[in-house]
Amino acid sequence: MVVGDFAIELDTVVIGAGPGGYVAAIRAAQLGQKVAIIERQYIGGVCLNVGCIPSKALISAGHAYHNAHHSEIFGVTAKDVAIDFTKTQEWKDNSVVAKLTGGVEMLLKKNKVEIIRGDAFFQDEHHLRVMHEEGAQSYSYNNAIIATGSRPIEIPGFKFAGRVIDSTGALNLKEIPGKLVVIGGGVIGSELGMAYANMGTEVTILEGSPQILPTFEKDLVRVVEKEMKNRNMTIHTNAMAKEAVDNGDSVTVKYEIDGKAEEINADYVLISVGRRPNTDEMGLEIAGIKMTDRGLIEVDKQGRTNKPNIYAIGDIVAGAALAHKASYEGKVAAAAIAGHKDEVDYVAMPSVAFTDPEVAAAGYTEKAAKEAGLDVKASKFPFGGNGRALSLNQTEGFLRLVTTKEDNIIVGAQIVGPNASEVLTELLLAIESGMNAEDLALTIHGHPSLGEVTMDTAELALGMPIHV
Repeated sequence: MVVGDFAIELDTVVIGAGPGGYVAAIRAAQLGQKVAIIERQYIGGVCLNVGCIPSKALISAGHAYHNAHHSEIFGVTAKDVAIDFTKTQEWKDNSVVAKLTGGVEMLLKKNKVEIIRGDAFFQDEHHLRVMHEEGAQSYSYNNAIIATGSRPIEIPGFKFAGRVIDSTGALNLKEIPGKLVVIGGGVIGSELGMAYANMGTEVTILEGSPQILPTFEKDLVRVVEKEMKNRNMTIHTNAMAKEAVDNGDSVTVKYEIDGKAEEINADYVLISVGRRPNTDEMGLEIAGIKMTDRGLIEVDKQGRTNKPNIYAIGDIVAGAALAHKASYEGKVAAAAIAGHKDEVDYVAMPSVAFTDPEVAAAGYTEKAAKEAGLDVKASKFPFGGNGRALSLNQTEGFLRLVTTKEDNIIVGAQIVGPNASEVLTELLLAIESGMNAEDLALTIHGHPSLGEVTMDTAELALGMPIHV
């Protein structure tokens, strides 16, 4: 290899070290490829640094604070409860984020993945250039996996600056806001809104569609809305955000509902209306890679673009912007480069909102299954009938199974309730493996456990319920 005007030769290069990129790089190395990964900012990507992981840390801190104030039902009364938000942020950054990202970098090195720092720019389908602080270096490569992720969308009238913040800004506030306006009641907005509400913030959510968490079914969302109201959160749906006026020590948010002008003052306004794929300023058009009008890269079921040696995964391809989706697609792309016949199959792709309570779903809803031509039924069991949920004083919510009428094959599941993200895991395996309700009903579940709600719902689907 010669550094300078000549291109350094690479076998497989991965662009982006987020949950899609670093997983793809490690899997490609495990499959015998010589791998380099290019990252301009964060090892671990948005998810580990300023997304999934730090948000869950703040959510956990919010739960601890909220529970300290609201445990009277257990006979527990706490006095002089306070939160030192500086310590909370230090714990999040040093004990959670730094530990995970450092671990990812160690795993890359352990698997002999070369880490290249800088911005990648395609020169053609076999050459790229990496710009960094010291200059630039050209590389040639045999195969490439693009995993550059996405960034928050900025909307007119709400330029990110000062008291108008994106999710990264919300995760790194120096103090707990007295009042927070959240524009966009999707997963990110609802999660962060509830996290701060649990810490005592007065939160208002402005959502443009008819309901918050619009990707989930309404009866699931109603349970979350009830808990939001219990935390003094205000929800306005069908609300159109118009403008934010930064007053220096506060911000005024102007919006409309049914054509009527409204405004609200807050300490900060969080914009969480979606994310934009990071596919610009990379030279993709120079490499001849086909994209959609939305800036997404077109790929086949192995993640292959129209250039057979270039793959794309994660937020920059069609589908939900989920870290676990990116990781899954990264493994498929790495295997495809190694000559395997793996293809993506999203039938059991989990969707989770870490709200209070959590919401989790996978597979078909009853409506979607019927639209797909399946003859199905839905069976719903309440957490109120679960002993462990009662002992936790978390009885709101339910688990619903969608099964075929003829042979009780499990094709979908939706949950709202305590630890829904964990309860869903068993059902993901069931959907992925084509199990039927009897397989779940005959599986002995530990007692008392939240997982028993799965067994009880399966028995309900079979027409032989015990606990309802």
